[in-house]
Amino acid sequence: MSIDFHSQKNKYTYAGRTADDGWARAIGAAVDPRGKRVADVGCGGGIYTRAWDDLGAGQVTGVDFSEQMVAAAREKAQDRPRLSFQVGTAQATGLAAESVDIVFERALIHHLRDYDDCFAEAYRLLAPGGVLLVQDRTPDDVAIPGSPEHIRGYFFDCFPRLGTVEAGRRPTDGKVREALGRAGYTAVESATLWETRKTYARFDDLAQDLANRTGRSILHELSDEELQTLIAFIGERTGRAEPIQEKDRWTLWIARK
Repeated sequence: MSIDFHSQKNKYTYAGRTADDGWARAIGAAVDPRGKRVADVGCGGGIYTRAWDDLGAGQVTGVDFSEQMVAAAREKAQDRPRLSFQVGTAQATGLAAESVDIVFERALIHHLRDYDDCFAEAYRLLAPGGVLLVQDRTPDDVAIPGSPEHIRGYFFDCFPRLGTVEAGRRPTDGKVREALGRAGYTAVESATLWETRKTYARFDDLAQDLANRTGRSILHELSDEELQTLIAFIGERTGRAEPIQEKDRWTLWIARK
């Protein structure tokens, strides 16, 4: 089974974390966000919408196709007047043409069958000279073996079928670049970054996050019983060492209009 982004029970699954300082540094190396108008497309619960605000963006609009996610994002951003949220899709955001300087799409495109309409919509939104930032994991990013830092790798060590699912849905560098070219972008660059997902003071905190499938759509492919098997497997492999700083490797594509 796959995650139901529209379910009330998953409302806060992409809302509770804080973006890592390493992510902020990587974004700052790619663009200057200060005073810019930003569209965070596929914003989920607004974790990175809030992060753009922290970076000094002038205005940030989060867009997501899930009413539940948008509601959670609004709740978490009540004290942030520069942020707004609305329901829309990656292919039809509902935002005005040439209304933003930066479009950000994190962990979005691996949920799409193709990227042409998504990238064309981002191109429409961007003012001349604007920048599209696409952050996702390639098959190479997710193939890194499991370790106490790369917890996600243990998912595939324990259940190889998850590796097949993950490899099948993750974007390749070539496919992304080809789609960006068809949409009209120029000067496409890419870089890899390690982002700290979260630091857990206790192994039991990580175990609870995994049991809740928090922010990990791939774990919805497992039954509750299989999920408990995975948690025990990770406990054995890590020796339940504490604290645990969980990291993931990402690819960031930078495309200019």
